[in-house]
Amino acid sequence: MLDRKIYQMYKEGCDVSVFLRDQQRWIEDAQIIGIEGDIVVIRYEMEEDYENSSWEEFVRLESIGAVSRKLASVPRGYGEIQVSDDCPEAEQIYPRHHDTE
Repeated sequence: MLDRKIYQMYKEGCDVSVFLRDQQRWIEDAQIIGIEGDIVVIRYEMEEDYENSSWEEFVRLESIGAVSRKLASVPRGYGEIQVSDDCPEAEQIYPRHHDTE
């Protein structure tokens, strides 16, 4: 089941978080860039001491304990967050009609 989910996320090219069982650590904001046999290739970036590094890891499928996808994100900073009422009425799921009587 997990191998099918990993393959699906690979095909979609989405950002994922991967838990490596044998190392007891999460790799966050990664992409699965290849699958060959039981080897999964994961690419991610890390920031250390104001320096960005890009990494690729070759991981055995059996070492992956969990994989998850980010559903949404909120930008950092103090900007005002838009809510559904700020969307155009045509794009709202349940448009509100403002009838004046």
